[in-house]
Amino acid sequence: MVKRSAGRTSKPAGADTERPPTLSVLVIHGPNLNLLGEREPGIYGRTRLPDIDRGLKELGRELGLEVETFQSNGEGEIVSRIQQARGRVDALLINPAAYTHTSVAIRDAIIALDVPTVEVHLSNVYRREPMRHRSTIADIVAGRIMGFGAESYVLALRSVRGLVESSHAKQG
Repeated sequence: MVKRSAGRTSKPAGADTERPPTLSVLVIHGPNLNLLGEREPGIYGRTRLPDIDRGLKELGRELGLEVETFQSNGEGEIVSRIQQARGRVDALLINPAAYTHTSVAIRDAIIALDVPTVEVHLSNVYRREPMRHRSTIADIVAGRIMGFGAESYVLALRSVRGLVESSHAKQG
Protein backbone atom coordinates (compact mmCIF):
# COMPACT_ATOMS: atom_id res chain seq x y z
CA MET A 1 0.00 0.00 0.00
CA VAL A 2 1.10 3.53 -0.74
CA LYS A 3 1.51 5.70 2.36
CA ARG A 4 -0.96 8.56 2.15
CA SER A 5 -2.39 11.12 4.46
CA ALA A 6 -5.89 10.54 5.77
CA GLY A 7 -7.25 13.27 3.54
CA ARG A 8 -7.48 16.97 4.19
CA THR A 9 -7.71 18.18 7.75
CA SER A 10 -9.83 21.27 8.19
CA LYS A 11 -9.89 23.52 11.23
CA PRO A 12 -12.51 26.22 11.67
CA ALA A 13 -11.12 29.71 12.23
CA GLY A 14 -10.46 30.28 15.92
CA ALA A 15 -10.98 26.66 16.92
CA ASP A 16 -8.52 25.18 19.38
CA THR A 17 -9.27 21.55 18.56
CA GLU A 18 -8.80 19.82 15.26
CA ARG A 19 -11.78 18.32 13.48
CA PRO A 20 -11.47 14.73 12.31
CA PRO A 21 -9.86 14.52 8.87
CA THR A 22 -12.17 14.54 5.90
CA LEU A 23 -11.60 11.45 3.83
CA SER A 24 -12.16 11.53 0.10
CA VAL A 25 -14.29 8.80 -1.50
CA LEU A 26 -14.86 8.31 -5.21
CA VAL A 27 -18.11 6.60 -6.20
CA ILE A 28 -18.23 5.19 -9.72
CA HIS A 29 -21.44 4.06 -11.40
CA GLY A 30 -21.05 1.93 -14.52
CA PRO A 31 -23.07 1.51 -17.71
CA ASN A 32 -26.83 2.02 -17.83
CA LEU A 33 -26.99 3.26 -14.24
CA ASN A 34 -27.87 6.68 -15.67
CA LEU A 35 -31.24 5.05 -16.48
CA LEU A 36 -32.06 4.08 -12.88
CA GLY A 37 -35.69 4.64 -12.04
CA GLU A 38 -36.69 3.99 -15.66
CA ARG A 39 -34.87 0.79 -16.62
CA GLU A 40 -36.22 -2.48 -15.19
CA PRO A 41 -37.58 -0.98 -11.95
CA GLY A 42 -38.56 -4.47 -10.78
CA ILE A 43 -34.85 -5.32 -10.57
CA TYR A 44 -33.19 -1.96 -9.91
CA GLY A 45 -35.92 -0.01 -8.13
CA ARG A 46 -37.37 3.41 -8.83
CA THR A 47 -34.67 5.54 -7.22
CA ARG A 48 -32.87 7.70 -9.78
CA LEU A 49 -29.11 8.09 -9.89
CA PRO A 50 -29.13 11.82 -8.98
CA ASP A 51 -31.09 10.91 -5.84
CA ILE A 52 -28.53 8.24 -4.91
CA ASP A 53 -25.68 10.70 -5.48
CA ARG A 54 -27.36 13.42 -3.43
CA GLY A 55 -28.01 10.98 -0.56
CA LEU A 56 -24.39 9.77 -0.62
CA LYS A 57 -23.04 13.30 -0.46
CA GLU A 58 -25.33 14.14 2.48
CA LEU A 59 -24.38 10.97 4.34
CA GLY A 60 -20.75 11.61 3.51
CA ARG A 61 -20.88 14.99 5.24
CA GLU A 62 -22.33 13.31 8.35
CA LEU A 63 -19.54 10.72 8.30
CA GLY A 64 -16.70 13.16 7.56
CA LEU A 65 -16.35 11.89 4.00
CA GLU A 66 -16.03 14.04 0.90
CA VAL A 67 -17.98 12.12 -1.75
CA GLU A 68 -17.34 12.58 -5.46
CA THR A 69 -19.55 10.69 -7.92
CA PHE A 70 -19.03 9.72 -11.54
CA GLN A 71 -21.12 7.72 -14.01
CA SER A 72 -20.08 6.47 -17.41
CA ASN A 73 -21.29 3.98 -19.97
CA GLY A 74 -17.75 3.66 -21.34
CA GLU A 75 -15.17 1.26 -19.95
CA GLY A 76 -12.26 3.49 -20.98
CA GLU A 77 -13.81 6.51 -19.26
CA ILE A 78 -14.19 4.52 -16.05
CA VAL A 79 -10.57 3.34 -16.23
CA SER A 80 -9.39 6.91 -16.85
CA ARG A 81 -11.43 8.25 -13.92
CA ILE A 82 -9.97 5.63 -11.57
CA GLN A 83 -6.45 6.48 -12.76
CA GLN A 84 -7.08 10.21 -12.23
CA ALA A 85 -8.01 9.45 -8.61
CA ARG A 86 -4.56 7.99 -7.79
CA GLY A 87 -2.99 9.76 -4.83
CA ARG A 88 -6.12 11.89 -4.40
CA VAL A 89 -8.79 9.65 -2.85
CA ASP A 90 -8.85 7.51 0.25
CA ALA A 91 -11.41 4.94 -0.92
CA LEU A 92 -13.42 3.78 -3.92
CA LEU A 93 -17.00 2.56 -4.11
CA ILE A 94 -17.74 1.06 -7.50
CA ASN A 95 -20.74 -0.43 -9.21
CA PRO A 96 -19.15 -1.65 -12.43
CA ALA A 97 -22.59 -2.86 -13.60
CA ALA A 98 -22.19 -5.03 -16.72
CA TYR A 99 -18.41 -4.51 -16.65
CA THR A 100 -18.36 -6.47 -13.38
CA HIS A 101 -18.26 -9.67 -15.40
CA THR A 102 -15.89 -8.69 -18.18
CA SER A 103 -13.46 -5.87 -17.46
CA VAL A 104 -9.87 -6.75 -16.73
CA ALA A 105 -9.03 -3.10 -17.49
CA ILE A 106 -11.19 -1.85 -14.60
CA ARG A 107 -9.70 -4.53 -12.36
CA ASP A 108 -6.16 -3.40 -13.21
CA ALA A 109 -7.04 0.26 -12.62
CA ILE A 110 -8.46 -0.58 -9.18
CA ILE A 111 -5.28 -2.48 -8.29
CA ALA A 112 -3.19 0.53 -9.37
CA LEU A 113 -5.39 2.90 -7.34
CA ASP A 114 -4.33 1.02 -4.21
CA VAL A 115 -7.06 2.19 -1.80
CA PRO A 116 -9.78 0.29 0.06
CA THR A 117 -12.50 -0.53 -2.46
CA VAL A 118 -16.08 -1.75 -2.03
CA GLU A 119 -18.02 -3.34 -4.89
CA VAL A 120 -21.70 -2.34 -4.91
CA HIS A 121 -24.69 -3.78 -6.75
CA LEU A 122 -28.34 -2.81 -6.48
CA SER A 123 -29.57 -6.35 -7.14
CA ASN A 124 -28.37 -9.63 -5.68
CA VAL A 125 -26.38 -10.90 -8.64
CA TYR A 126 -26.63 -14.48 -7.36
CA ARG A 127 -30.41 -14.41 -7.79
CA ARG A 128 -29.99 -13.50 -11.45
CA GLU A 129 -28.63 -15.11 -14.60
CA PRO A 130 -25.50 -17.28 -14.12
CA MET A 131 -23.45 -14.93 -16.32
CA ARG A 132 -23.85 -12.28 -13.61
CA HIS A 133 -22.40 -14.48 -10.85
CA ARG A 134 -18.78 -13.87 -11.85
CA SER A 135 -17.01 -10.68 -10.79
CA THR A 136 -13.57 -9.80 -12.12
CA ILE A 137 -12.93 -7.67 -9.02
CA ALA A 138 -14.40 -9.77 -6.18
CA ASP A 139 -10.99 -11.04 -5.07
CA ILE A 140 -9.34 -7.59 -4.96
CA VAL A 141 -12.00 -5.53 -3.15
CA ALA A 142 -12.37 -5.20 0.62
CA GLY A 143 -16.02 -6.21 0.40
CA ARG A 144 -19.10 -6.58 -1.76
CA ILE A 145 -22.55 -5.23 -0.92
CA MET A 146 -25.52 -6.18 -3.06
CA GLY A 147 -29.21 -6.85 -3.14
CA PHE A 148 -30.49 -3.91 -1.09
CA GLY A 149 -31.34 -1.57 -3.95
CA ALA A 150 -30.16 2.01 -3.47
CA GLU A 151 -29.48 1.17 0.20
CA SER A 152 -26.53 -0.94 -1.02
CA TYR A 153 -24.66 2.31 -1.69
CA VAL A 154 -25.50 3.65 1.79
CA LEU A 155 -24.24 0.47 3.45
CA ALA A 156 -21.06 0.61 1.38
CA LEU A 157 -20.39 4.25 2.23
CA ARG A 158 -20.91 3.58 5.94
CA SER A 159 -18.26 0.86 5.77
CA VAL A 160 -15.65 3.11 4.19
CA ARG A 161 -14.49 5.19 7.16
CA GLY A 162 -13.57 2.08 9.15
CA LEU A 163 -11.86 0.50 6.16
CA VAL A 164 -9.76 3.59 5.49
CA GLU A 165 -8.86 4.10 9.14
CA SER A 166 -7.83 0.45 9.40
CA SER A 167 -5.79 0.75 6.21
CA HIS A 168 -4.01 3.87 7.49
CA ALA A 169 -3.29 2.23 10.85
CA LYS A 170 -1.57 -0.69 9.07
CA GLN A 171 0.54 1.75 7.03
CA GLY A 172 1.49 3.94 9.98
